[in-house]
Amino acid sequence: MAFTRTELLRYQDALVPDLLGPGLRLLFVGINPGLWSAATGSHFARPGNRFYPALAAAGITDHLIRAGGGMAQEDREHLIARGVGITNIVPRATTRADELAPDELQAGARRLEETIEALGPRVVAVAGISAYRVGFGRPKAQLGRQPERIGGAELWAVPNPSGLNAHHNVASLAAVYRQAALAAGIVPAEPE
Repeated sequence: MAFTRTELLRYQDALVPDLLGPGLRLLFVGINPGLWSAATGSHFARPGNRFYPALAAAGITDHLIRAGGGMAQEDREHLIARGVGITNIVPRATTRADELAPDELQAGARRLEETIEALGPRVVAVAGISAYRVGFGRPKAQLGRQPERIGGAELWAVPNPSGLNAHHNVASLAAVYRQAALAAGIVPAEPE
């Protein structure tokens, strides 16, 4: 599936439904949906995004989910059955995450806390350290488990899986995502 730039621009400010279900243990939180995600209705859907390859490499999923043309219902059900959910700090789609104003990220973080309190996941993993710092008012936060909790859940800041994030590859993303999944009880501990 391919979209022209004109087709994608029609999805500016569109919303992508959260992927949530019963038994939620690990909630991944993106910054906001990109236009490709809005066009397909699937989170982290842009070709080249490393989110789903990292989930598979981390053992969070048992197969590679391909969301570039929209996520298959079986894959949605697989994530929900594993206790994995996906949402965003800011729900509206933009061309680039840097189009979001600080007050929009801060309002999204407050809204996210209410969502987490209602859903009760064990772990929340925010994918994007810069957006995390701004939205949550933690300018010096580092990647990994955070000292504070959110809505009763353990809070992690994990790397953004976008292909634009040159600091991480699938293996390094998978290592951090696996740590959050281990804390959530999604994956077993490695034998010593």
